[in-house]
Amino acid sequence: MPGFHIEHFGCRAARADGEAIAGNLRALSEREPFAADVVVVNTCSVTAEADRAARAFIRRAHRRNPAAKIVVTGCYAQRAPQELAAMAGVAAVVGNSHKALTPEIVLDLTRGLDLTRGARGLSSRPQELVPVASLLAASAGQFSASEAQAPIWADDRFAHSFIEDASWGDAPLRPGEQTRPNLKIQEGCGNRCTFCVIPLTRGPSKSLPHAVVRRRVESFVAAGGKELVLSGINLGGWGRDAADQTEVLWSPTLSAEKSGKDGAREICGTGGVGLVRRTLAGLVREILEKTALPRLRLSSIEPMDWNDELIALMGEFGGNRLARHAHLPLQSGSDAVLRRMHRRYRPWHYAEKVDALLRAVGPELTLGTDVMVGFPGESDGEFEETVAFLRALPFGYLHLFPFSARPGTRGWELHSAAQVAPAVVEERMAILRALAAEKRAAHRRRFVGRALEAITLHTPAAIAGRGSTSALTENFLPVEIAGRFRANELLRIQVTGLNAEWDLTASASE
Repeated sequence: MPGFHIEHFGCRAARADGEAIAGNLRALSEREPFAADVVVVNTCSVTAEADRAARAFIRRAHRRNPAAKIVVTGCYAQRAPQELAAMAGVAAVVGNSHKALTPEIVLDLTRGLDLTRGARGLSSRPQELVPVASLLAASAGQFSASEAQAPIWADDRFAHSFIEDASWGDAPLRPGEQTRPNLKIQEGCGNRCTFCVIPLTRGPSKSLPHAVVRRRVESFVAAGGKELVLSGINLGGWGRDAADQTEVLWSPTLSAEKSGKDGAREICGTGGVGLVRRTLAGLVREILEKTALPRLRLSSIEPMDWNDELIALMGEFGGNRLARHAHLPLQSGSDAVLRRMHRRYRPWHYAEKVDALLRAVGPELTLGTDVMVGFPGESDGEFEETVAFLRALPFGYLHLFPFSARPGTRGWELHSAAQVAPAVVEERMAILRALAAEKRAAHRRRFVGRALEAITLHTPAAIAGRGSTSALTENFLPVEIAGRFRANELLRIQVTGLNAEWDLTASASE
């Protein structure tokens, strides 16, 4: 039986894309990268380092497994497909615009079919010209279309971007390599932050239809899944696009509150007919009230998308079936920098959302954020504002990133005009790494001696060798449990201490 391997780069949503591709390749066996017939490289392009890491893996895979056919997909494949198509060993480049076709393209490669004739007769044949990507490549001095060797599927229409809703396949969602799989329910983003290439690499916001989400959740429960993570590129925007509105009969007694319990928030229209506009909060309530899913976790949500209804749900279900974990990207604690970033909130808005979440959920909430260092023009004073802001809030972890100029964004131009010196960026990163370690330790110490709920994971050999099991607490803290347990078990644990990596140690409660 032919074998494949998927190498993942990037965010949870990208990981969900890769898991969906793997789920639709059930006719093949999954293998290690250097023993596979087809290697799928699921790329990220949020930074130049992400691009470099993908290229390095492609070169290594081709060097160690020269017979393998390499299929490159993801954000880098959308942004600069010609550059990747020219690399040795690459058999196909599939941008995010055509990602739903990736499983068929992989299957066709294993059958030795001619990809230039299109994937199994579909109308979506490889593109010789890639309008958006060509412009981006030209702006960065990259490869031209004439230099591309492998066929490319990519354009700026994003008609086949949502693999979870691909009409030709709907693989059951089940716990596997990932005990806690991601269900990506939203794709794309229209926020246009000045530093971000995602609107160009993933297109406009698009919601996975409500009925598909419900079916996927129910299939996961039926397969024995215990914890599911809802993810998206801009998760809080789920339901805002017209594609998932539903026509309903209108009556004065059908209030927004009542309709909210069926995945919707408001009624629009007069004359007896209106539209139900679905919201993330309504969807979360429906999953919790109408399915038997043991635990739901929400991935990253923009600060201003934490509305009163969603925060109230965290208070109502948090610690039971809704994980007490909230990730709100900050990027900067400086008002001036946030304005230059074109972020749609100010520091005080962010602090208000955190306060509301803490009041609803309590101190067991694990709060996480993203922080960008060295945005063009960031002064010493603006950086100190960020440090002070981070110190003032009870973060459990910080994801830190140096600014990386991305071709095609406003940030690319700002970087040319007001670059922060690399040495200054590294000095600031060191300061924030120390603060992040301090925050992490303080938050985790609070749970020593406490009882928590946890889900067991696939345990690395080193931990298993100590007779222990890897797990993750309901409020997103890594833990090593004494004893051997199968993956995908929900346990109540007693936290006994912290190890050298600042992970919790625990014993399973009787």
